[in-house]
Amino acid sequence: MTLRVAIQMDPVESIDIRGDTSFALGLEAQNRGHDLHYYLPDSLTLADGRPEAVCQTLALRDKVGDHFTAGEPVRRDLSAFDVILMRQDPPFDMAYITATHLLEMLPATTMVVNNPAEVRNAPEKLLVTLFPDLMPPTLISRDPDAIKAFREQHKDIIVKPLFGNGGAGVFRLAPGDQNLNSLLEMFFAGSREPVMVQSYLPAVRDGDKRIILVDGTAVGAVNRVPMEGEARSNLHVGGSAVATRLTARDLEICERIGPELRRRGLLFVGIDVIGSHLTEINVTSPTGVREILTLSGIDVAALTWDAIETAQPGYASNGIAR
Repeated sequence: MTLRVAIQMDPVESIDIRGDTSFALGLEAQNRGHDLHYYLPDSLTLADGRPEAVCQTLALRDKVGDHFTAGEPVRRDLSAFDVILMRQDPPFDMAYITATHLLEMLPATTMVVNNPAEVRNAPEKLLVTLFPDLMPPTLISRDPDAIKAFREQHKDIIVKPLFGNGGAGVFRLAPGDQNLNSLLEMFFAGSREPVMVQSYLPAVRDGDKRIILVDGTAVGAVNRVPMEGEARSNLHVGGSAVATRLTARDLEICERIGPELRRRGLLFVGIDVIGSHLTEINVTSPTGVREILTLSGIDVAALTWDAIETAQPGYASNGIAR
């Protein structure tokens, strides 16, 4: 079955295909014979109740420096596509939220991965709080007194923006660090949002494991080990990708959250696990697929398209029901 596929993503010329999951998903769609297009989030438009975008046909090649050919831009009614992958990177701001509203207006015949209503309702640092017993001690607040009391209790803490991504704005405050007040002033001067504060997990020195779940089932993982002197393990800030396996605790976590992900139509999800704790559930544009294939030989992109194709046709309400 040939599907018409569009990827809503950042400029294709700017991606590093060696670690780009959107590229991996698009390449797999192309290899299966699907009709591949892409468009930029800024071109997403609602015209007379119809979501449209300026789309280009896309041919992908697994060759660094020569990885794509794009066709002429053409404005298209997005309901003409069978599948849309919502894959632009955060920040999860009002522009991102608006895009979810527009994509939610597509008919049930167009499957959006992930379900845009649930992407909007489940930002990664909030969805995870449905499972407090799986998490490290966590506080979400912009009340300085509450944050200071949390620090008094847990001593060594991580402070991060509630809607950030990629490790940006993540700070560790070890016992004795005198920068908490200044840090909160900086956060709150630039945003009206709360921050997330968590107890620091020393196990992060052994890595922050990214696990990919497809339709609620764990399919592969990569361990991201922070470089010396760095609290963040994100690959683009110097973390190293290391082969890993799923432990009994990892599987327990995935089995707990899997039914909720399926219920919400969140087909492609990446979770972060440090030691025995779940820290984030990433539903916007999870990464790690290329690294998992290289290190473990597991083709997560193929498993994802198996799930999408299985859902066609008749995947109702943008994935909420089948």
